Amino acid sequence: MSKGTNPWVFLPLVAFVALAVLLASGLGRNPEELPSALAGKPVPEFSRPSLLNDRTLTEELLTGRWQLLNVWGTWCPTCYVEHPYLLELARSGIPIVGLDYKDEDAKARDYLAEYGNPFREVIVDADGQLGLDLGVYGAPETFLINPRGEIVLRHVGEMNQRVWDDKFAPVLQQAGEASGVAP
Repeated sequence: MSKGTNPWVFLPLVAFVALAVLLASGLGRNPEELPSALAGKPVPEFSRPSLLNDRTLTEELLTGRWQLLNVWGTWCPTCYVEHPYLLELARSGIPIVGLDYKDEDAKARDYLAEYGNPFREVIVDADGQLGLDLGVYGAPETFLINPRGEIVLRHVGEMNQRVWDDKFAPVLQQAGEASGVAP
């Protein structure tokens, strides 16, 4: 650098290169691949009402078997898209617990009455606190929970056959082979 060149002249170039590298590093990432910070940890403690009955539900609901926890709401357009597939999973014997996220109870009940109920139970999370504790970004999101009540995996976005085959089924198959019992 010559004596007459101001070092601040290069600052915009350095900032541009740094920003380009930062943006490029995020381009290859899949927004559905948001791992849960709680992976391998128990579902957070909670005490929430059931949408389906007068029970109070706790984290104990999510123990004892492999199951899905599906975050949904009537305000969520993608939840309508994935709903038929959730019904299909439930008919095939996959236990699913719903987390009705930031929704109105009456609308949620009407939705399930009209479109069918794939859930063995539905946790009401009107204020979104349980979703916040789970690290939920929005809906839909689906968590795979093991029999110890630990989060094994998380999927952000629509649950469909491709997602099931690519992400969830292999984990359940491996778990079944390891234990000698089907999950």
